[in-house]
Amino acid sequence: MKQFWFAVCVLTGSLVYPTIAPAQSASGALLQQMNSASQTLDYEIAFISISKQGIESSRYRHVLLGKQPLAQLLQMDGPRREILQRGNEISYFESGLEPFTLTGDHIVDALPALAFADFNELAKFYDFIPVGRARIADRPSEVLRIVARDGTRYSYIVWIDEQTKLPLRADLLDRDGETLEQFRVISFVANEGVEGALSGLTKASLPPLLAIPATEKVDFNWQPKWLPAGVTEVSRSRRTLPSLPVPIESRLYSDGLFSFSVNVSTSSNPTSEQFVRQGRRTVHTEIRAGQEITVVGELPPTTAKRIADSIVLSRAQ
Repeated sequence: MKQFWFAVCVLTGSLVYPTIAPAQSASGALLQQMNSASQTLDYEIAFISISKQGIESSRYRHVLLGKQPLAQLLQMDGPRREILQRGNEISYFESGLEPFTLTGDHIVDALPALAFADFNELAKFYDFIPVGRARIADRPSEVLRIVARDGTRYSYIVWIDEQTKLPLRADLLDRDGETLEQFRVISFVANEGVEGALSGLTKASLPPLLAIPATEKVDFNWQPKWLPAGVTEVSRSRRTLPSLPVPIESRLYSDGLFSFSVNVSTSSNPTSEQFVRQGRRTVHTEIRAGQEITVVGELPPTTAKRIADSIVLSRAQ
């Protein structure tokens, strides 16, 4: 009887896997098309961002002039806040602050992070699940869910315009299925007419590039023994903040969709543990062997705690 059920399981797996694999491949290809459309098409969108902190409305314009991207993000309510992109320079203008420019590939606040992700790489650790079709901003769209296989991260549901492949809506969900944040397009155009609105940016005088101090190469006497699948170290640094007398050692990690940092510094406080979650960001802190370990980033609280608990301190700092 056991042999019979084993044979049934093997046969079932051989029948189901060919069905799942093409669906994963087709969904991954659609997500890659979304990535390309977001960075190459000429378009203008008006959208709202909904979170526990409230609702913000914005307008985003993007064109590709030759090989140079031009973009503008404008906050539509409250004090004027504008971000401009010309090539790899991102300039920030905000009421009451001195304008400045940083280098970057795209305006971070414009579209959800998933619009710029490499889904060929994410396919190794995430499942892309087709959900169906829907209508957003009076446009037919295809709906996909993006879920980490190991269950240690948040998930996304994304609505992709069937014609242009631009993202029209993206819901960030916690592990209980509760919506933490929502990006939702309410109107958009995608044609060459958008170029005229940004053509003046090619000759505009932008603020000077903000000088970023060179990062010294540092070695730490601590490391995490566990990280979610697909997460790699992006950078590390040792710095002293004006309000703290001791240096803080930080490692920045990312899986290409979500990012977080692990920070370690000397502490004179007794052993303790605490965490705060605000929207997508969790701050988990614990003190062990005279060291304060803090995990900050786009992680569920249980994952942040597991990372902090796995930190191995080679010796007192």
